[in-house]
Amino acid sequence: MSDTPREERTPTTTIDVSALEQQASKSAIQLSTESRGKNRRSAITSRSELPKARRVVVKVGSSSLTSIENSIDENALHSIVDALGRVKAQGVEIVFVSSGAITAGLQPLGLSRRPKDLSTKQAAASVGQGLLISRYTEYFARYQVTVGQVLLTAEDLMRHSQYKNAHRQIERLLDLGILPIVNENDAVATHEIQFGDNDRIAALVAHLIKADALLLLSDVDALYTKPPQHGGERIATVKDPITDLEGVEIGTIGRAGVGSGGMVTKVEAARIAAASGIPALVTSAANIERVLAGEDVGTWFDTTGGRRNVRLLWLAHLADIKGTLTLDDGAVDAILGRRSLLAAGVTAVSGTFTAGDPVSMVDQQGVEVGHGLVNYGSDEIPGMLGKRTDELGEEFGEDYARELVHVDNLVNLRRRSARTRLKR
Repeated sequence: MSDTPREERTPTTTIDVSALEQQASKSAIQLSTESRGKNRRSAITSRSELPKARRVVVKVGSSSLTSIENSIDENALHSIVDALGRVKAQGVEIVFVSSGAITAGLQPLGLSRRPKDLSTKQAAASVGQGLLISRYTEYFARYQVTVGQVLLTAEDLMRHSQYKNAHRQIERLLDLGILPIVNENDAVATHEIQFGDNDRIAALVAHLIKADALLLLSDVDALYTKPPQHGGERIATVKDPITDLEGVEIGTIGRAGVGSGGMVTKVEAARIAAASGIPALVTSAANIERVLAGEDVGTWFDTTGGRRNVRLLWLAHLADIKGTLTLDDGAVDAILGRRSLLAAGVTAVSGTFTAGDPVSMVDQQGVEVGHGLVNYGSDEIPGMLGKRTDELGEEFGEDYARELVHVDNLVNLRRRSARTRLKR
C-alpha cells in the first residue's frame, strides 16, 4: 500500500445557472423591494420617526397647488419643492402624487369654474398636466433633481399586467434617482374607470412600492372632532378608524372648491394605507417642513394590518359596486371565516350586473360584510337562491355547480361607525 496521502476533494454543489441569470436580471432596487416581504408592516410607527423613513409617498391636493383665478400657485409650488428637494438630497426616496391638472388648465382655456362634463375636464387636464410638469421640472432642477411623470388610471392598478408595469416603471425611476410625479390620467380616464381623486391613488401607489409612510397634504391642518370654529378638537392619532372616528363630522368637499375629494377621501385613503401596513399622516401643505421633521402636527393613522393583494384593496375600497346580495347568518359566518359564498346562503339579490362584476354582500339587517366578484349575472341568481350546489348542477347544468363568489375574489369589510357623519 502506498504511503502517498490521498488528495482530499472539496465538496461541490450544483449551480442553478437559470436562477442566477434570473437573479442577475433584477435591479438592486427590485431585490430590495422584494425583500421587504409581502405582509410586512412599515417600520415607522409614529410621526416622530418620519425622519427615519427611506421611502415616502407625498400627496398634495389641488387647493394647495392651484386656484381657478391664478391657475398655478407659484409660491405654494416653491415651498413644496423646496421641502421635498432637501429631503431627497438626504437620500430619501420620494414619490410625489400631485393633483391640480384640471384646475391648472382652467385659466388658459378661459374657464371660470371647474367643468362638470367629462370631455371638458379632459381638455383642461391635458393643458394643466403640461403646465404643472414644466414647473416641477424647472423648480426641482435647482436641487439637481430630475423628475419623471407617471400618469395612471384606475385600470392600471386593477389589472395584474398593468399593475406590474406601473410597479416596474416607478421602481426603475427610483432606481435611477428620479423623483416620480404621479397623477391620475384625467385626459383619458372615463367615469367608469377613474379613481375620482388622487388621495386613493396615493394610497395604492404607497402599497404598490411598499412605502414607509404616506403623507396626505391639503388646505386643512388635521382631522377634528367637529369644525374648529365650533369647538372641535384635533384628533392627533387614529388607532382604529372605526371606533376612533365615532361622532366625527367629515367634510366631503375641499374649502377652495377646486378638488374632487375633500377630507372624506383623505380619511378613506389613510384607512387604505393603514390597512395595508403603511402609516398615514393627514395635514396641511403648509406644514410640510414640520411633517418631514417629525413634529406633532396633523392626524396620524396607525397601521391596522399588513401588506395586502392590490386587487383586494381595489375590491374593498375602489370597485364600482353593481348590486347587492343579502346573506343568511350561516353565509355571513362563511364570509367572515374566509370561505366562498354559495347560493344556498343567499336570500335576496338587487341591482343589475353581469358575471365578473363587483357586488356588495350584506347581512339580514343590511350591514355590509364584504365585497366580491360574482360568477353569475343578476338575471340568473334569483332562480339559484337557497339551492345547494349539487341541486344547481342537476337543474341548470354543471356550469352552475359552483360558488356565487369564490373566496379568492372576496374581501371582508369593517363598516364605518354609524355615528361617523359625512358633512356635505
